[in-house]
Amino acid sequence: MKLINLVCEKAVITKLSANDRDGVILELVDALDKAKAFSGSAKDIVTAVINRENEASTGIGKGVAIPHVKSDQVKAPIVAIGLSEEGIDFSSLDNQLVYSTVLLISPNDNPDTHLLAMEVIFKNLQKEDFRSFLRQAKTVDAVMELAKEADEDIV
Repeated sequence: MKLINLVCEKAVITKLSANDRDGVILELVDALDKAKAFSGSAKDIVTAVINRENEASTGIGKGVAIPHVKSDQVKAPIVAIGLSEEGIDFSSLDNQLVYSTVLLISPNDNPDTHLLAMEVIFKNLQKEDFRSFLRQAKTVDAVMELAKEADEDIV
């Protein structure tokens, strides 16, 4: 599984408008909805992601959060990426603000695919260079190129 194949290009937001966790989730799900990346109700997905987030923060530290949920509204894992210059409070493990949010929605009926997608995302976000370049990306093309390079282990 490759990162570039997970990311929905139309749901990459290099300058998030939202300034809180729930607003970021809403903004990213809305971008996926506009891109027709899932069937059904955006409200249901937003609610599911926020409920999941309320169980335990997906702010993994180092300025990154990976909110995720499984849903019957997708056939394959799909990712939206949002970047914030100001930082968002995700109640991260390291108590630091989040600058890069990677939202993952995976099929409900395939937990192995969800775990594999999480592994691909997490593996890349563990790399300091990847996190740094992602945070500095100013265009959708720059984010997509970074995802492509990550799959080639250039970053």
